[in-house]
Formats: sequence, C-alpha cells, structure tokens
Amino acid sequence: MNKRELNNQLKTGKEGMKPTAIMLLHCPDQPGIIAEITKFITDNNGNIVYLDQYVDRQDGVFFMRIEWELDNFLVPRDKIEEYVETLYAQRYQMTFSLYYNDEKPRMAIFVSKMSHCLYDLLARWKAGEFDVEIPCIISNHEDLRYVALQFGIPYYVWSIKKDHSNKAEVEAEEMALLKEKKVTFIVLARYMQIISDEMIANYPHHIINIHHSFLPAFIGAKPYHQAWERGVKIIGATSHYVTADLDAGPIIEQDVTRITHKDTPESLVLKGKDLEKIVLSHAVSKHIQRKILTYNNKTIIFS
Repeated sequence: MNKRELNNQLKTGKEGMKPTAIMLLHCPDQPGIIAEITKFITDNNGNIVYLDQYVDRQDGVFFMRIEWELDNFLVPRDKIEEYVETLYAQRYQMTFSLYYNDEKPRMAIFVSKMSHCLYDLLARWKAGEFDVEIPCIISNHEDLRYVALQFGIPYYVWSIKKDHSNKAEVEAEEMALLKEKKVTFIVLARYMQIISDEMIANYPHHIINIHHSFLPAFIGAKPYHQAWERGVKIIGATSHYVTADLDAGPIIEQDVTRITHKDTPESLVLKGKDLEKIVLSHAVSKHIQRKILTYNNKTIIFS
C-alpha cells in the first residue's frame, strides 16, 4: 500500500458513509403509522438502515426514529419535509424533525473558569468521537483562553457585571455571534451564568447543561456542599436541556458514585468532576447523533 492509498484509507469512515435522512417524530398512538412511513420510504427506493420506536401507553403517544439512505431516493432532498408534512403530519397529528447525516451540527461551548468539562469535550472531538464542528468557545472570563488556543478554536469573552446591568447587552452580542457562526446547539460546560429566556427561546431544547447534582436533588449553587451537609451516601451529575425553569429541563443523562462519612466537601467536588465529564459527553453524543426526542419535559433516548 502506497502513501496515497494509506491516506485515503485513513479518511474513510464518516466521510465515506452514504448520505442518509433521519426523522424523529411523535404523534398520538394509532395503528398503521410504522407501515405508512416505511412504505413511503421503500416505495421511493429508500433503504432503511435504522428504525426504533416506543409507545408511551399511559399517555397514548407514539415515538419513532427512522433513518434511510438517500442514494436512489426518488423524492428530492429539499422536498422530503414537504412530502411528510402533506402526507402524514395533519393526518396523524404528527410533530417531526428532519436531519441529514452529512450536515454536521455546529456546537458552541460556553465556559467560565473550570476546565475539566471543556477539556473532555475537546479531547473527544479531536479524537473523532464527536462528528461535530466547534466554531467558537464563549466565556465570561479570560481564564480558559489557553485551552482554546491548544485546540485552535476562537475564544470570545464578554464580562458580565456583578449587578448584571449589562447582561442583556452581552447576550445580544453573543447571539449575534452564534448566528454569524451558524451555531445549531450550545453546551454549557460549567458556565456559571443563568441563560436568559430570550436565548433559550432561540435554541429550544438545543442548550445542554451539566449540573453537578443528581437532579431534582440539590438544585442551584454548591450542590456538593448541600449533599455533604445532608449526609447523603451517593452523589450524582445530571445533563439536561435548559428551559426557563432553573435546573428543571428535560433530563438527558445521569450517573452517580457512592460516598461515605469520611468524604469532605472538597473530595465530593473531585469525585463529582469525573462524573460531570462522562455525563455531559454522553448527552452531547446522543444529541449529535440525533437520538433524543423531547416531549412534556421528558426525553426519549433512542439506542
């Protein structure tokens, strides 16, 4: 094998995959939905490569994720959404989203002073675990600029006054940058600021936060200290979508670790940081893969 062949082989993988369409949907449960959607795809020469579905029997709601190859698909790519809307959305009272595997999500990372989650996200991205583009890192402090420089990512700082008198102005400038960079979702990697309702409305269920607690326990500030004072035997971390209610958005991923009476607030923080990195990375991975469907402040996580 010569050098050119080796380089070509190393470039295979995501770039070598066939283009696919991914559809996430939910609607009132009723007979025939799977048959109708799969028939639409196969009748138009689509090859289904993934199908997962779930029925919430208590609420009577049907959820599905389906993915199919676009090679030889008869419906033009820019018309698929229109076809689904016309044929099925009204008929089944269906809410759906369409994505394409060759359109990489664009992730902005917001940070403050703690580097552990940022380093973990960037290392996974650099290693090829995240099929995503990172056009910017945004912070309210200069402290982590050196991390951005190590990975070659533009780093932007807006200082927020203690009385928050300039917060609206800062967020307006941040949102202008996000629009300019064509950001599709945001990750709060221990960003110690509350996001405004306006920004949340611009990215509904597309802002992922990591909270250093097993929610709904110990919301707000210093949850590890709250846990230590309460004398709990496990601590956890929770990644969730951000909503207007503090630390109360749809939960994506959680994990816990055991502690004892010998632990201190400081040792809880150290143990918790390991959990935070893993929990946040798992949540981000599922979002990038378009395997999360939100409904009634809950998430359906497809395998």
